[in-house]
Amino acid sequence: MNINSVPSNYQLMLHGFRNGVPFIGFGFLDNAIMIVAGEYIDSTLGVSFGISTMAAAAIGNWVSDIAGLGAGGFIEAMSTKLRIPDPNLSWKQLQMPKTHVAKALGNMVGITIGCTLGMAPLLFY
Repeated sequence: MNINSVPSNYQLMLHGFRNGVPFIGFGFLDNAIMIVAGEYIDSTLGVSFGISTMAAAAIGNWVSDIAGLGAGGFIEAMSTKLRIPDPNLSWKQLQMPKTHVAKALGNMVGITIGCTLGMAPLLFY
């Protein structure tokens, strides 16, 4: 393989997939924790201190972000256990605009799937 060659579509797909999979976990945790924490805060602090539902949601988002920071290493470790094949891209190929787009699209698809799954707690409210 010529290290200066344009990556194949298969390599780009693998690169996007490999980068997007952890975002499924991040999106799921972020939405699920935000919903549960926001609802709890709204029904406790919201009632006690008269804060708005949107303020409770913002505090729930803060709690979710902190949890995401703590869980980041775990999510990354779990996604590597899936053994998604390495696309074997050279440093030069990783710098190409096509490769950046593939990674961004993979991240967007992953976060979309994760956030959608993370809305599951809404079934109980």
